[in-house]
Amino acid sequence: MTKSISAANAPLDPASWPISRKFLIFGILAFGQFMALLDIQIVAASLNDLQAGLSAGPDEISWVQTAYLMAELVMIPFSAFLAQALSTRWLFALSAGLFTLSSVACGFAWNFKSMIAFRVLQGFTGGAMIPTVFAVGFTLFSGKERALIPAILGMVSVLAPTLGPTVGGLITQSIDWRWIFFINVVPGIAVTVLAFRLVRIDRAEPGLLKRIDWSQLIAMALFLGGLEYALEEGPRLDWFGDSRIVIAAWVALVAFVLFLERAFYSASPIVRLSPFRKPTFVFACVFNLVIGFGIYSSTYLVPVFLGRVRGYDSLQIGTTVFVVGCAQLLSTVIAARLSEVIDRRVVITAGLSLFALSLWLTSHLTSAWGFGELLVPQLVRGLAVMLCIVPSVGMALSVFQGPELRSASGLFNLMRNLGGAVGIAVVNTWLQDNARLETARLGESLGQSAGAVTAAVTELSHRLATVTPDAAQALMMARTLIGRTVGREALTLAFDDVFRLMAWIFIAALVMVPFAKSAGSSAAPPAEAH
Repeated sequence: MTKSISAANAPLDPASWPISRKFLIFGILAFGQFMALLDIQIVAASLNDLQAGLSAGPDEISWVQTAYLMAELVMIPFSAFLAQALSTRWLFALSAGLFTLSSVACGFAWNFKSMIAFRVLQGFTGGAMIPTVFAVGFTLFSGKERALIPAILGMVSVLAPTLGPTVGGLITQSIDWRWIFFINVVPGIAVTVLAFRLVRIDRAEPGLLKRIDWSQLIAMALFLGGLEYALEEGPRLDWFGDSRIVIAAWVALVAFVLFLERAFYSASPIVRLSPFRKPTFVFACVFNLVIGFGIYSSTYLVPVFLGRVRGYDSLQIGTTVFVVGCAQLLSTVIAARLSEVIDRRVVITAGLSLFALSLWLTSHLTSAWGFGELLVPQLVRGLAVMLCIVPSVGMALSVFQGPELRSASGLFNLMRNLGGAVGIAVVNTWLQDNARLETARLGESLGQSAGAVTAAVTELSHRLATVTPDAAQALMMARTLIGRTVGREALTLAFDDVFRLMAWIFIAALVMVPFAKSAGSSAAPPAEAH
């Protein structure tokens, strides 16, 4: 009996395990992370199908993505506390299991409100899997193996949301949109069982649950929720001209102040901000915020353009954006190698510059653009993403150990997903505002050429007279077609404006690179397991 008790209490030393066991555990966790990240954008190419199936409005359907991201944001920083309290094994198994159940619920959603509720649950339960893998990777490996971790996790972090629209489009076109959620069942059960049986890398400290600071958790949820609501609904509700936006903004501000107060003065904060004491980590987080903004916003905008302007179905959208993932696979090896042999700041400079270039190339969209025209901009973006992600992961996490590594991983991943959540909301705002502006400009131009417009309408109505003998109806059809054409071109110009604004954000981020001191090699001493 004494021996069994001693064995149970013996310290775990995962760094000394065989390399095959390490990669098996890491592979299980990385696949769980892949599932959670894939589901952020798996709905992107199928939004029209979801909108029709759930009877949602065009200004509401983006909440299917935003609600998931918003809930995930709350869990990501909270997961460091839960991993210490429950152990990595129990946290990951519970997260994967509940994520699977909530995926089934999404598949059975009967209206828009139920879908949003289930997506919130899905994002919250799956959010714990994302930062946990980063912390485990830097805990298990050292030396040359650790140098691979930023590249592998960077690839998973960007490949999953990039492939999401392709996978979703294929499934929606070949089966039904509900199956984009049902496909999580089998792999979700497998990850849950394997995590429970094999992932034993630390011990639980259940006493922490008794000291949980609920006020900080609630403040964090209100801050992120209020911020996201204000950004998402602001364009539709006339921003601060609507009392709901004003209330949401004030709630977010007050909650943020309370969250900071609890983080600094609570005896047992659920989110520790101590990693921000290292300037390199701060810069890495800012870079990750910008990268998340670019990844999620561009992955959202391109399918929306293809659906609304080109009229593509979900399969056509998915196959068009697939090339980004191919480029990311190719650039993973390049980014991993470069990050170890030259200053990471040089690598991230190349990545940010190429990302800005890809967005600038995309800002020349016309209403005729399709796969061929988007090929080069998307390949450049796929190459740029890994050159941004890999060095930023190394800069952020290679200098931390133990519980602080968990906190750093949670905060770092929060920045990328926060950038994505804010990005989708912001680009929606820009798109709507610029569409109205471009429509007004085109209207003015047409007004200055009223004679030519009248002649064009008359000629078109004469051609349509072969379809309908009613001259008045033919004239109405001609005016409708002209109006649709103007609306389509105005929307295309609005997309160009948005991509151009995004390019400037990446150019601005380059200014910070010289001030981000290198965090050193990723082959740091192994982190201590807890």
